[in-house]
Amino acid sequence: MSTSSEIAAASQVTTPSLDTVSRPKTWETSTHFERAPDRPIKVIRPPSFSLSTISTGLHTLVQYSDLLYTLSLFRLNVRYKQSALGWTWAALQPLALMGIYTIIFTRVTTVATGGTPYPVFVFSGLLPWIFFSSTISNAVNGLVLYPNLLTKMYFPREIIPLSYLVASFTDFCIASMILGGLMVHYKVPLTWHLLYAIPVVLILAGFAAAIALFFSAVQVRFRDVGLAMPFLLQVWMFTVPVVYSLQAVPHRLRGLYLLDPVAGLIDSFRRVVIDGAAPDFRALAFCGAIVAASLPLAYAFFKSSEATMADVI
Repeated sequence: MSTSSEIAAASQVTTPSLDTVSRPKTWETSTHFERAPDRPIKVIRPPSFSLSTISTGLHTLVQYSDLLYTLSLFRLNVRYKQSALGWTWAALQPLALMGIYTIIFTRVTTVATGGTPYPVFVFSGLLPWIFFSSTISNAVNGLVLYPNLLTKMYFPREIIPLSYLVASFTDFCIASMILGGLMVHYKVPLTWHLLYAIPVVLILAGFAAAIALFFSAVQVRFRDVGLAMPFLLQVWMFTVPVVYSLQAVPHRLRGLYLLDPVAGLIDSFRRVVIDGAAPDFRALAFCGAIVAASLPLAYAFFKSSEATMADVI
């Protein structure tokens, strides 16, 4: 009788299953929360230079567009952090250079400007040039300045140089307000041809992106690029019509001179903004064709070098 009651009592005790006993106690089992799905794994393929690399890279770049926005804001915040003048520094550099060149080229020597006051003339050339040169000088060293980002996590590496492009474009927009004020002060009329400045600046931004992507990828392997770039940009500035006009270039050399798309774009910007005339569409189309060819090649080269950047840096 006692044996029967013991068997009945034992049958009422719940025996833990083998799965419960063998499974270790974790945060998910103790809190009854389901584990989040694992993050997708990015497999970095061997370097390849092809058109498929461009399409795949652009698709991934669109997915990380929020990171491009965040890093661009980070560039601007760091640049003007703990600065008493803050965003005013974006206009002080072209203003300071305008004052120096105005003194030199109006007191020491004379530059033909076609009747345009020289401060407005030189400022309209400095504006696109500083946008172009600051993008390149900052973007070239961007990858080597953040080795921890490249070695510890994956994201499209081109976001780093492109974030410098966005930050420089923001400075360009701020300084453009100063140019508008100078034009009002010197009574330079605004015409509807000013709208042509939009495609001019976009083409210039595309060429700056191509140069920045190419040389930032080379800088990862050869640090000489970052050391030589400030000197090259300084020399480059005097080979484009920033402090002088295109008409100052001898006519027989002008065709060779305009092979540099930066020279044609700066002259086109000044022409549509200051002179109130339509751009030279032939020269503008030539600059656009160079950008359309160089930007995909530079991007493909950058993406082909991306696979080994973390190892080399």
